Amino acid sequence: MDESQTVQNRRQRRSQVLMSAALELSGVAVPVKLRNLSAEGALVEADNLPVEGAEVVFRRQELSVPARIIWVRGGRAGLSFNTALSPEAVLRHIPTPKPRVLPEFRRPGLSTRFTDTDRDAMSAWGYRASFDRPGE
Repeated sequence: MDESQTVQNRRQRRSQVLMSAALELSGVAVPVKLRNLSAEGALVEADNLPVEGAEVVFRRQELSVPARIIWVRGGRAGLSFNTALSPEAVLRHIPTPKPRVLPEFRRPGLSTRFTDTDRDAMSAWGYRASFDRPGE
């Protein structure tokens, strides 16, 4: 079950991210993917996670926080930090979203400076009736 996508009753808002981090257990660093982060915990993903209840140190760049593994299911684990992070520390590790730019779909304009050759080609290419007009 994908714990990062379900609506859960959380005390703190979790920010969805995808960054590298590490869990340190007995001096051994286990590389993990950080899936979401809040002031009180995180969701991590890795192949060889420590067991539920293990005391670890969560590391991401200069951030180092003692934590406990609350649950482990199929390559994902929930962490509970021993001390809550300050909002500034959480925001420092969440990348700012890229602004959305809506594409402009416009046809290129026509040049108003046509040569006589251009005008002849346009009139030859334009609509011609396949029948005689009345009076012709």
